[in-house]
Amino acid sequence: MEKLLALARKQAEEAEVFVTSSEATPVQFESNRLKHIQNKQSKTVALRIIKNGKIGCATSTNIENREELVANAVATAEFGSRAEFQFPSLQKYPEVEIFDSAVEKVTIEQMNRVGTEIIARITGHSPEVTCEGGVTKATYTCSIINSRGGQASYRQSAFGISVEGSLIRGTDMLFVGDSDTSCHPLLEADKIAKTVIRQLEMAKRQASAATKPMPVIFTPDGIASSLIIPMISAFNGKTVLEGASSIGDKLGKQVFDNKLNLRDDPTIPYCPASQPCDDEAVPCHLTPLITNGTVDNFLYDLQTAARAKTKSTGNGHRQGGLPTPSIHALVITPGSVGFDDMVRGIDEGLIVEQLLGAGQGNMLGGDFSGNVLLGFKIEKGEIVGRVKDTMVSGNIYQLLKDISAIGNDVKWVGGSLNTPSILCTNVSVASR
Repeated sequence: MEKLLALARKQAEEAEVFVTSSEATPVQFESNRLKHIQNKQSKTVALRIIKNGKIGCATSTNIENREELVANAVATAEFGSRAEFQFPSLQKYPEVEIFDSAVEKVTIEQMNRVGTEIIARITGHSPEVTCEGGVTKATYTCSIINSRGGQASYRQSAFGISVEGSLIRGTDMLFVGDSDTSCHPLLEADKIAKTVIRQLEMAKRQASAATKPMPVIFTPDGIASSLIIPMISAFNGKTVLEGASSIGDKLGKQVFDNKLNLRDDPTIPYCPASQPCDDEAVPCHLTPLITNGTVDNFLYDLQTAARAKTKSTGNGHRQGGLPTPSIHALVITPGSVGFDDMVRGIDEGLIVEQLLGAGQGNMLGGDFSGNVLLGFKIEKGEIVGRVKDTMVSGNIYQLLKDISAIGNDVKWVGGSLNTPSILCTNVSVASR
């Protein structure tokens, strides 16, 4: 890394080297049985330079190919954007626990056992269900140095389990599933198996939903597949800078219900979305986004922060190219209402566990619309069955401005969203 940085400095005013490596072992299941076991290794080096005030960037899988990397970065700088920022100097980073050596010690036999046991529990309950999924362990290493003395490195472990089940009877297709992730090993089958079996039990009966506005409980998975998608876009500093965010001019103003609190927190121990610094060597820290319904902050990387005349929030992420602002770990503060109490208080409504296609609406305007992949009807405070051929739609700024209740149940979804269930009134429901 030092040799590449020195070579780049000969042709550019500023330079930064970003190197990541990962090793993952996925154990995949299909049609209720083991499909294959793999071992994947990857390494990527990214060189970012500032030459004549413009940004150049090049990536490769071979850090020894220094001359070509520098030449490519110099070539792209000719057409690059003007650099509004400076690379950070050496910083002090928070101590965030994100590596557990026990993950590396988990054997393939143990991973196979967990996956096999989960599927056996599910098919033991419902023999007609066809399951697929995986158990994966991984380690990730990141190192960054730049020409201003900035330097950071960390190592992270990750372990994930996911299972999806399908039950097809004629034209009726039922999809159930659950997942879990951590920086610790996950070797117990009970939690995921129980969740899927609960879904199967609730889906045994079918119910019809009327076409009209009604109360809807979005479970944590339901929130992840619907409400949170436009929310992420709204708080992205680049979207705000471009004038495309619906709340870009609402900083310090109350936009949401005062029961709603949202933060981005990359300092949570052993959370796969946590890290001590972002992909630009800027220290990570908790950033409140919504406090009692008021818009508190937006998320920035170095370039967008400089253009907005503010500071980076430590949210610069790379996905193959230049950094862009992105979330780490979103956390919605739980309320005090139990899930069963929310259900009992509804005369007629829905529970949405999975929404399909919600991101196809006008996300920048806060709209979402999608088919209910997994959802249940509530009548007179009781869950009476699964709904089919049903769509829900709405606008997050209208729905989250008047929240009926926030649950005290919390769940990590995908390792990057921690949320309770949320009860919204007057959600548009359409059924055929």
